[in-house]
Amino acid sequence: MLISELRSRFHRLYKVALRRRLRAHIKNGGLIAYATASCFGLGCDPGNPKAIKRLLRVKSRPQHKGLILIAQDFDHLSSFVTPLTSSQRQKAEKKWPGPHTWLMSASPKVFRSVRGRSNKVAVRVDAHPDAVGVCRIVDKAVISTSLNRSGRVPVRSYREARRQFGGQVLVLPGRISRSRKPSTIQDFTTARIVRK
Repeated sequence: MLISELRSRFHRLYKVALRRRLRAHIKNGGLIAYATASCFGLGCDPGNPKAIKRLLRVKSRPQHKGLILIAQDFDHLSSFVTPLTSSQRQKAEKKWPGPHTWLMSASPKVFRSVRGRSNKVAVRVDAHPDAVGVCRIVDKAVISTSLNRSGRVPVRSYREARRQFGGQVLVLPGRISRSRKPSTIQDFTTARIVRK
């Protein structure tokens, strides 16, 4: 067998093992770090209150600020928002997939630790391949907030993510996009831009 074939087989086996580890880690309430468009993201299962509490503690983020949920498609986000009409869904999907986060009315399923002081929840169908890959592997929406301690610069490389957070978080290999700009956040009902 050629060395290139061995490398290819090893790479495939590594990917399979990483996927299994990621699924188990999320299921057991673990935190993950992964590449997004502008920086590394910090995430967990939005349905696990203990994981969310741990994420807020690692980030030193106040609960009242709220968090973003990302997914590979809207179907994985729909249970977190109040039902949309077909025209509302079309409106939302005009900006997706991509770096546009909508603030939508939260369903009762959303924990206060996710929505913060608001009765709305921030949701996005992402376009970055690494972030989408995470959502696809775990087959659900995940929380996405910048990987940094509150008030500090977000982490922008795998090596730095491992150095700063490797003891607390499963850091997944990946690269951010050239964009340094976080996603736009817009209120779905009023159209007000909350973050540009």
